[in-house]
Amino acid sequence: MRITGMPLTSHSLDMVAMHAQSYTFDPRPHYPLLLSANRYWDPTSPHLDDPTATTLIFTHGTGFHKEQIEPTIQDLYNLVPIDGSKIRDIWSIDSPNHGDSAVLNERALQSGYEPFEWQLYPRAVHALLAGLGTGIDVDFSKRRLVLIGHSMGAIANVFALSYQPVLEPEFLIMIEIMSGATFPQLQNLLSAASTSRHDIWQSRAEAYRMLKARRLWRSWDDRVLRIFVEKGMRPLPTLEYPDKEGITLKCTRKQETATYQSGPAGLTLDSLVNSTVQRFPTHFIVGCVNDHLPRAVKNVSFANSEEDVQNLASFTRIPDAGHLMVQTHPTALAKALLDVLTKERDKLLQAKL
Repeated sequence: MRITGMPLTSHSLDMVAMHAQSYTFDPRPHYPLLLSANRYWDPTSPHLDDPTATTLIFTHGTGFHKEQIEPTIQDLYNLVPIDGSKIRDIWSIDSPNHGDSAVLNERALQSGYEPFEWQLYPRAVHALLAGLGTGIDVDFSKRRLVLIGHSMGAIANVFALSYQPVLEPEFLIMIEIMSGATFPQLQNLLSAASTSRHDIWQSRAEAYRMLKARRLWRSWDDRVLRIFVEKGMRPLPTLEYPDKEGITLKCTRKQETATYQSGPAGLTLDSLVNSTVQRFPTHFIVGCVNDHLPRAVKNVSFANSEEDVQNLASFTRIPDAGHLMVQTHPTALAKALLDVLTKERDKLLQAKL
């Protein structure tokens, strides 16, 4: 455990003192790779042992890591006391080749994981939530789960719901999910960008300064950028760079590229998204700015749901935000998430009347 019941640094005195704890989940021999996950909670909350409160599960996009969602979680916790929604705790899970999971699996990833099949992330998420391993003493089958995924993370949740034993979340939130039918249009562009990505700096201070000077990174919420430098990087040397000094990315250039090279499973993904929407209340959140994902790509992702409106729980567009809203608009995303939680809470209360 990297953190044991320690409060995260707040940027405002009136913020909820959110605590965090890190876990290493070992699903071997059921699944070959280790998994790093964080739990977040408000120690003053009356819902920590409330079986009717929700447990939120976050999964991230390609090239990122589980801590990127912390500003969104912090802003969500700041809003919850005002709204009254009941959150038991929140978990965020690294893909096996990203973040701290990539460090844990460093040697294993050097053999047989290029390209990195996208179903490896959902199988890991499924193993953790189904309790098929050791290291996390929580029975998620007895929790009111809400699966929240961004980009690749949303796809991971869709596939995880197709495995046995069956997971039964209360509802899903898909943030900027991609379409398997249209992903090939982006695949070469994303792979080329990751292949040429700068990935060695002399220090964290230099990394922050250089990234902050570039237009893409300058658009990020500063909290997210600082977390990327602090939690998404590691000291050199590594197995990838045994003769280098300084710091580098935990998710190596090779592994990010390997992930893009595999990509989602085409039409299988689109079919699974459609069937998932029919099985569980599903909320889509997308950005109004059609940058990484053109509007046509987004439309394909939820077209079937719009045609069959009763199966679509909600569809939200966040103004001025694009595909990387987790990085650029965490507060707006937190408000959108709270709106979904409020809708589902009110729907549950209405059903009990």
